[in-house]
Amino acid sequence: MAANFWTSSHFKQLLDPEEVDVVPQQDKDKGITLEEFKLIKIHMANYIMKLAQHVKVRQRVVATAVTYMRRVYTRKSMTEYDPRLVAPSCLYLASKAEESTVQAKLLVFYIKNYVITSADEKYRCEIKDILEMEMKILEALNYYLVVFHPYRTLSPLLQDAGMNDTNMTQISWGLLNDTYKMDLILTHPPY
Repeated sequence: MAANFWTSSHFKQLLDPEEVDVVPQQDKDKGITLEEFKLIKIHMANYIMKLAQHVKVRQRVVATAVTYMRRVYTRKSMTEYDPRLVAPSCLYLASKAEESTVQAKLLVFYIKNYVITSADEKYRCEIKDILEMEMKILEALNYYLVVFHPYRTLSPLLQDAGMNDTNMTQISWGLLNDTYKMDLILTHPPY
């Protein structure tokens, strides 16, 4: 991992908000609007969070997975890369990148038994599907896996502001986690 955000691949990949809020042409051809595109990304972020609760990974892994998913969809279309396969594959890749590895078969187990409803039966995936999508995601990300998160700087910021209350810390962490439902991590430095 890079020690300095300003020299990292994360900094070099920051985008303008106009670059993030673009629906790929393939998705436009399928009738997906910008609003629907944003809602699907929010839904997939929630899907990653729900799956992560079952496999019991740290919040940092979830944040990295959501960031990967959002980065993928700045380069690829949802028609080309099915969000229901990209989401668990991003979680799998993020668990490796954040050194909190989750086995692919464990992800598949929870997807099949707890996350997917009977209406989504056709979207079940197998281990090989996750592993294949992992390689596609790596290519879409240009193998840049470094993600800086604002978690490390939050505690000193709260201390400097004189907000040492446990309740305020929990609220701040909750707000920070909610920012991953938006594209802020792609457009602004984590600080």
